[in-house]
Amino acid sequence: MKTGKHTILILTSVCIISLLVIPSFSSLTLPLPSPLSQTITKDLHLLRVEHYLELNALENTNEFHVHYVFPPPYNYQVPIVLNLFNDTTSKLMDYTIIKETSTPNRVVNFTISSMQAGDHELIHFTIWVLVEAHDFSDVPSDAHMPWSENENPVETREWLSPSEMVQSRRIRIKLKANQLEPGNDNILSYAQNVSYFIKNHRYGLFLLQLWTRTFFKQDAMTTLKINGENVGRSHLACALFRTKDIPARVILAHNDQGFWTQMHYMVEYYIPEYGWVLLDSTKGETPYDTQRQIINRLCTIEDEENTKQDYIYRFMKGEERWIWFDTGAVQPYYVDCDEGSKSQMFTETSVSAQPFALDYTFFRTQNVYSKYEKFLAMDLSSSDQQHVDQAISYQTQACEALVDTEDINEYVFYIEKAYDEYKLISE
Repeated sequence: MKTGKHTILILTSVCIISLLVIPSFSSLTLPLPSPLSQTITKDLHLLRVEHYLELNALENTNEFHVHYVFPPPYNYQVPIVLNLFNDTTSKLMDYTIIKETSTPNRVVNFTISSMQAGDHELIHFTIWVLVEAHDFSDVPSDAHMPWSENENPVETREWLSPSEMVQSRRIRIKLKANQLEPGNDNILSYAQNVSYFIKNHRYGLFLLQLWTRTFFKQDAMTTLKINGENVGRSHLACALFRTKDIPARVILAHNDQGFWTQMHYMVEYYIPEYGWVLLDSTKGETPYDTQRQIINRLCTIEDEENTKQDYIYRFMKGEERWIWFDTGAVQPYYVDCDEGSKSQMFTETSVSAQPFALDYTFFRTQNVYSKYEKFLAMDLSSSDQQHVDQAISYQTQACEALVDTEDINEYVFYIEKAYDEYKLISE
């Protein structure tokens, strides 16, 4: 992905322009671009992920909390709003969105009043996310393989370390990485070789594991020996990158697969002087377009050291966590993604418009989300809480309007109304 410098330049320009020429959007029609820019358009995608989180009480418990991954505002995506469905348990007292120390990760913190042994309770919610289309076609064609880890920025070097799941210093991993090196020393060519390998390597063994439902440990070495699910393939890809001094990390995501699932695992690898690039570990494809998934978490090395066992395939272990409980008395209830907990991402709509219009839309959505996250976590007066509730209603209406009309002006109209409501709150 492009570096932060490029993003900051765009947002700074948009901020200045918006302050000078767009003082109010209570009744909005986005300004017309210059004739030269009318031939250029950008795409914006409205995605939605729906979650059924079913809780199973093993014993009686008092009030407790569930932390569940929440899409962070990150590069080409920005969350808009979380909505609860009416079949959500009445035991849900409230929820907030919490920033984690591993930037930019977030979790939604659900507070549940109590449960009795044997109870099943449902949290049914959906999250709307705005994503700018980007296919990484601007990756420099001459980006070479790193000569040393020092070519990478300091903040990326965490993802050069080995871990329990990503054994990047093992001889067998290094030998395979050497075999996959391209003749042209091009980092993107190497990444494409890795992508093809992790998908097709001993694919028959993958199908056998799928048929017998006997996936085993999803670490890089086991996956190299017998293939694995998208979890193991992501760990193997990261190991093959890291052993070549290319930072790489596991990404928890939801993609538009057309069926209910638990969690999808992907990879990001770093190209110096460019940024992070997506790789899909199931399709074995890179670069991978941004708008095909919602990113939920950028996994740290600590995540790789603190994994869990799969909820459905009982022999499979090594998944980075996406749910955390502060009690051992309750656990998530999964059966087969037909019954119990499940998730699915939906591509709701896509729009094309001039770059200025979409840049402003994305920028204002970031403003609104920042205030939404902030005020959800605060104890407010009744009048201020009414402003929050009204703003959330406008955020939801913005999403619904974009789906119904495919008109970016309708979306921004409601986002501006939400922004105005948040400005009325005493800080």
